[in-house]
Amino acid sequence: MAGVKDVAAYAGVSLGTVSNVLNRPERVSPATRRKVEQAMAELGFVRNEAARHLRSGRSRTLAYVMLDAANPFFTDVAAGIEETAESGHFSLYMCNSGQRADREAGYLAHLVEQRVQGILVTPIDPEAPHLASVARRGTPVVIVDRTTRDESLCSVAVDDVLGGSLAVEHLLDRGHQRIAFVGGPESIGQVRDRLVGARQGLAAAGAPDITVIETLATTVREGRQAGERLLGLARAKRPTAAFCANDLLALGLLQQVVASGLRVPDDLAIVGYDDIYFAGAAAVPLTSVRQPRHELGRRAAELVLDEADNADHVHQQVVLLPELVARTSTLG
Repeated sequence: MAGVKDVAAYAGVSLGTVSNVLNRPERVSPATRRKVEQAMAELGFVRNEAARHLRSGRSRTLAYVMLDAANPFFTDVAAGIEETAESGHFSLYMCNSGQRADREAGYLAHLVEQRVQGILVTPIDPEAPHLASVARRGTPVVIVDRTTRDESLCSVAVDDVLGGSLAVEHLLDRGHQRIAFVGGPESIGQVRDRLVGARQGLAAAGAPDITVIETLATTVREGRQAGERLLGLARAKRPTAAFCANDLLALGLLQQVVASGLRVPDDLAIVGYDDIYFAGAAAVPLTSVRQPRHELGRRAAELVLDEADNADHVHQQVVLLPELVARTSTLG
């Protein structure tokens, strides 16, 4: 494979000129730059980015450690990160912790070794000490879709308490008084906040407390199993509406209700959360609390790049607002 010396000899210029064409092209006259670029093309020269990173001590790479690659919400967030990274001529590593703390910590350690420019992470526990430890070692870290009490880290999240309140307020407006919350475990911060918001909305309206159907995870399968338990309740006490902690749970619940021969929303109204693509594309389109997923990723990437490049960077805790998107699963 042709190297820099080969390009310089072929183009009849110095090594310094080739280096400038690669790194500081504005310092080279257009005619000389074209001659060097032509030599590169004819020789099949490929820039050695690994060597460049070794010299600079930092790569032009960002990394996103997502919580669950099976959930389209996180891939949508990743798309926002990728768009910002690409506009800054950065590449993006994407890692999946699979909701495992040991895997998350392992990825973070590996990414620091790879000298990535910055790390974005949706952590299992936003207060985990290894997050701040990575930042103290010199790699910028931004918490995505979580809030943290550590003001030495940037974070970008959505107001999930408000989102939970929006969901139950909509159901109350539709005439429902017996409402279930499907989600869990409560150790997941978003699940806990959405339940808090739902309870606040019911209390403000003077409505009865919510019936909690706890799940082990936020998956379609858990949504179906929650549906079995909900539909097994005595009809006189059974909730007439359900607010699910995310759209995957809502889709599973919807499947179970339909499979049981009941109708949505006549027998059970359903509200999801996230507003992933499949919410609107379901057989019964789901009402959902929309999170600005793309904006979430974009803002987080902007923060991590600013911290990497700006000595005067000020840490920010950005909170975005959700909105309710009403569809057939509650409107009929």
